[in-house]
Amino acid sequence: MKGIKKSPTEESLYLEYSHQTEGCIFPLHTSVALFLLSYCDCKVFTICLVLSEENADTSLLREVLSQDLDIQVISRQALPPIVQNCCLPAVVEQPDVFCRAGLAVVLRHIIQKSYEAEPSRKEILELLGFKKTCLKACAEVSQWTRLCELTIPLAVENFLQQSSDQPPAIPEEILQLERKLSEPVRVHNDDKLRRQKLKQQKTAGVKPPSSKGKARGNAGAQQPCKELAGSSKSLEMKVAFSKLTVQDTTATNREPSDIRKAKTSDLPPLEHVFAEGLYFTLADIVLLPCVHHFLVIICKKSSEKLEQFPLLASWYQRIQEVPKIKTAASKCGIHFLCLPELLNSASKLHLNSNEVIAIEEQNDPLFTGGPRPTMTKLMEKGIEAMFSPHPCPSWTLDWNSLPAAVSPKEGKMSTDRALRKQQQLNNLVYMVLNQAKPGDRIVDFCSGGGHVGIVLAHMLSSCQVILIENKELSLIRAKKRSDELGLSNIWFIQANMEYFTGMFNIGVALHACGVATDMVIEHCIQTRASFITCPCCYGFIQNTSKFNFPKSEKFKKTLSYKEHMILCRFADQTAVQLPPQRRLIGKQCMCLVDMDRATAAEEHSYSVQVISMEPESCSPKNNMIVGVPT
Repeated sequence: MKGIKKSPTEESLYLEYSHQTEGCIFPLHTSVALFLLSYCDCKVFTICLVLSEENADTSLLREVLSQDLDIQVISRQALPPIVQNCCLPAVVEQPDVFCRAGLAVVLRHIIQKSYEAEPSRKEILELLGFKKTCLKACAEVSQWTRLCELTIPLAVENFLQQSSDQPPAIPEEILQLERKLSEPVRVHNDDKLRRQKLKQQKTAGVKPPSSKGKARGNAGAQQPCKELAGSSKSLEMKVAFSKLTVQDTTATNREPSDIRKAKTSDLPPLEHVFAEGLYFTLADIVLLPCVHHFLVIICKKSSEKLEQFPLLASWYQRIQEVPKIKTAASKCGIHFLCLPELLNSASKLHLNSNEVIAIEEQNDPLFTGGPRPTMTKLMEKGIEAMFSPHPCPSWTLDWNSLPAAVSPKEGKMSTDRALRKQQQLNNLVYMVLNQAKPGDRIVDFCSGGGHVGIVLAHMLSSCQVILIENKELSLIRAKKRSDELGLSNIWFIQANMEYFTGMFNIGVALHACGVATDMVIEHCIQTRASFITCPCCYGFIQNTSKFNFPKSEKFKKTLSYKEHMILCRFADQTAVQLPPQRRLIGKQCMCLVDMDRATAAEEHSYSVQVISMEPESCSPKNNMIVGVPT
């Protein structure tokens, strides 16, 4: 491999390498990143393969690496310190204080930089999808991002490493993707395209599927695959490939009267051409290496099992028609298979876990709605909304003596809002100053524009402060403020918080939305760090792959999941324009939800207090949960 000298303006891309099997580089995240680099013909990064183990065999790497890429191999010890605290893949800007980590964040950044380097290639930017949101939502809150970024790559890796003498078991995640491809497509111009499809069907003498069939998205959505793969392209195919080949598909004539007057419920659904719907996006790039290597093993060992996923097989064949895909794939050692034509038997779709939960809740005979019965139920068990006293309600930073870039007034907000933000910061900063020691590492989770982290970095020059945020523009604004202040004790990491793996002493989060607060607390507990969190968006709290509510054993013994959700919904009703009595109930519900969080942390040997910020008018969401390991 060629060694590469870094220039001050270059960015370094770090990809993990453990081993390779039958032309597939492990982990699959690395295969995906290399495939995207090849498709974008991207040359703007210094690329480093980071060995998972010192004695990893790299002798056959060149056979599966694009010849166009200059790549160096390094040990984990050679990583910049900021990257050593993150999961790979990761991209670091010079100097090494701004890091992007995690597959989705890194791939989106590769697309942005590739487009900036070659603006004429509009198809690169189109990978980000409508409103540039493809895989933007973090995996903790988006089931689709989680499926593409985490569960499918991991499931396929495990599948590829199964014992060769055993018949391969199809990963549930692959079957989940098959079900996803059977669902009707939703796009921004949905109604217009569905009317065009109705017109196309009537012209061809095809009877539209009944509304009953398409409502469930099963049989009606399974049939069109044959049409999509045929020589006479469906409307979906024409729309999809017109975007890729720059053809104009705009209808010049007004639709006939019967098409214009058709009820929305009578319009045929749109079927998948690509993973997210009609258009080729980053999701297809992520899935292709995973699905390809999965199909290689299936075709070798158990080709009859292809009948279990006809839609996925059709997608795999269809994606080969996308311009530049075959070239990019061959450079990465991906040689497409010729699959047999599969009949689309209507497969039975299984309810996902969320649908099962919803049905169970609807049939819960013990549930009584509204917050008052739920609060009464808790009171009967000795659980009431009670706050710990604020240790110093009048304490405040001397904002007038601080540099301008420290103040939230530097952000884009009104004077009144900036004052309330200062009041919120007074509360959090006081709690941190009471706990921080020289040499401590403090993490500002969900940092946004860095209002908390920048104040702490300025006030605690002997501590290291790390800002972790998923939104790129927010972190860029925070870094600009930090540069103005000349701060040298601060790092910026654009990533989902679970991709931060470093040790730290104190975790803070101001208005972390929904379950993000629970993720912060969980991250702190795993590291045995203190935490100061101010929750927000209680109405977005719901069971996830990582959390079930109520969280604490004490609350679980009293409340069902749905009763807890009632508290969460009413906890969001604290806005100043609401009647005082309603706000009071909202505040009590907020307290009870946070007491459940606090009690759960206490079950992990923490001393925890739920405290109301001072003044309470600083925010409708003015609770603090303060935890210290015992």
